[in-house]
Amino acid sequence: MLNAIWIILVLLSILCGAFTGRMDMVAQQSMKSAKAAVMLAIGLVGVMAFWLGMMRVVQDAGLLRVIARKLRPLMQRLFPDVPPDHPAMSAMIMNISSNMLGLANAATPFGIKAMIELNKLNKHKGVATNAMALFLAMNTSNVALLPTGVIGVRTALGSNNPSGILFTTLFATICSTIVAIFAAKMLANSARYRVENFVPTTPEGVAIPDEDLESSEDEDSKDKQSDGTEEEIALPSESELGPEEVRPTPLWARIVQWCFWLTFLVAALFHVAQQWLYEHTAHVAMSMSGPTAMTISAHLPNISTFGLFRDILSYWVLPALIAMLALYGMAKGVKVYEALVTGAREGFDVAIRIIPFLVAILVAIGMFRASGGLDILVYLLSPVTTLIGMPAEALPMAILRPLSGSGAFGVMAEAINSNGPDSLVGYMVSTFQGSTETTFYVMAVYFGAVQVRTTRHTVIACLAADLTGIIAAVWICRALFG
Repeated sequence: MLNAIWIILVLLSILCGAFTGRMDMVAQQSMKSAKAAVMLAIGLVGVMAFWLGMMRVVQDAGLLRVIARKLRPLMQRLFPDVPPDHPAMSAMIMNISSNMLGLANAATPFGIKAMIELNKLNKHKGVATNAMALFLAMNTSNVALLPTGVIGVRTALGSNNPSGILFTTLFATICSTIVAIFAAKMLANSARYRVENFVPTTPEGVAIPDEDLESSEDEDSKDKQSDGTEEEIALPSESELGPEEVRPTPLWARIVQWCFWLTFLVAALFHVAQQWLYEHTAHVAMSMSGPTAMTISAHLPNISTFGLFRDILSYWVLPALIAMLALYGMAKGVKVYEALVTGAREGFDVAIRIIPFLVAILVAIGMFRASGGLDILVYLLSPVTTLIGMPAEALPMAILRPLSGSGAFGVMAEAINSNGPDSLVGYMVSTFQGSTETTFYVMAVYFGAVQVRTTRHTVIACLAADLTGIIAAVWICRALFG
């Protein structure tokens, strides 16, 4: 499916560029997108290395096993093919939890880790399993509790109700997640997308046993390495989820944890009280007149109550999560620094493996945008979007969101600037940004990490979830703000 989509995007881009006279822009964008893809992958190296290192800490401490046991009933129902205590289960839980809290920097490394572990259960390498397809569909439609990034943009652009998208985003993501699970499960059991249809066969139509495939792949890899033509980057071996019986926390570790969190809580309350005092002083200053009010107002930061809330969510949650994982590992006797460095090595190797897949997908998308193909697509789909009540100004955002995160972000900012952050279009594009994912980017990164080329029904399930999220966002925004 990705192969067909890539070819179609590239060919359409060239044809559109030829007819619109933008061939120079298409050519330039192909080179710029390739460079941007490499720079993006390099930027991911540090983030993935750190978070996979932190995951190694909690693995050695046994925390992932504890979390997996707590969520085992639900995850077993969703992923019956994955053993409850397998590392893939815990990595998926951490990814989904991070996405729900808006911690995208932590979610991506956990998601890649989950795909690597799921691939170890894959009997047919290179072909997506049912668990992989369902996990990706859930990942692109994950329930969003705190879309702090979008709320921050709305605040910066002068919205009087920047948090107004909390409920709309939650509603849209719940709808899209339900459809993602249903579509992935239904398509996995359909005759068209069964695994057997994608397993390599002999010329006589007999399926090639997995053992033969694995042995032939091993021989091919050895031959290539001996010839010096290609060397596969080997991932380091992974530990299990940690000790079967989690070690009890010693008294000194409990004391350290309590002291840290009490101090952290005091600092947070002091921060809140300080900002509240600024707000109160600003209110008093506005009721005064003369040079005194001007003097007081000049020294007051422009911080609203929501700005304080956003500040805590945006800048306090992530350090608190790092502290929690480090303290837990220390309490369980893990050498945190050594475990982090061991896990970070894997993060570096995985980031390098992703580069070819990022280059391919970002070049195709960049060419399509530069050729004017996106503008033509918007024009052709306008009659359809009118039927569901979507304003024409929001259509480019809906189309671009699954293709390009940065492009959709720019379109959202432009739509909000043009129509106002608290307009129907402003609420709608903000909800699109918070309730949908860059589907093809996620697929390229996650499948690229495990060399999966046959995606089966993954694309359809993910796009069904994206479409549901868009429709749900349009409906709820019209109901509340239309």
